[in-house]
Amino acid sequence: MATNQTVSETQQIRKDSFAISFAPLSIEEIAPLADAPANGAIVVMSGMVRNQTDGKPVVSLEYQAYEPMAKQIFLQIAKDIRRKWSDVNRVVIHHRIGHLQVGEISVLVAIGCPHRAEAFAACQYAIDTLKHNAPIWKKEHWADGSSSWVSIGACEQLGESC
Repeated sequence: MATNQTVSETQQIRKDSFAISFAPLSIEEIAPLADAPANGAIVVMSGMVRNQTDGKPVVSLEYQAYEPMAKQIFLQIAKDIRRKWSDVNRVVIHHRIGHLQVGEISVLVAIGCPHRAEAFAACQYAIDTLKHNAPIWKKEHWADGSSSWVSIGACEQLGESC
């Protein structure tokens, strides 16, 4: 346990769930991980592979991640959430890597909390922060046979190409 963590904070983190996996993601498996007796709400955000980007047909996506660092980012997101919304009971962040087809789930975020407003806000914070900070890269495969890597959010903010 880090010296700047409280025992309560450590206990909460142990109940959270973070994963990066080649296996398909399922809302039915993720939502219960956010459940707790004190919850009045569980908000789940499911990110899926869509069939187009800016009107250009997409046939699939490929995700790669630097897993150890990504999981540390997920943990930091949970800590930040609890500083902003102290009532949050559970934080679940699972991201898929590998080759995904249109319609497949690429990321699931679930927040368990006594109140819906905080659950929605924490869930939005989690996905937005993940997309900008986690070392997870996405390659879009186009219908014309071409492909391209999508810029990392942090690089976009700096005006760099990564």
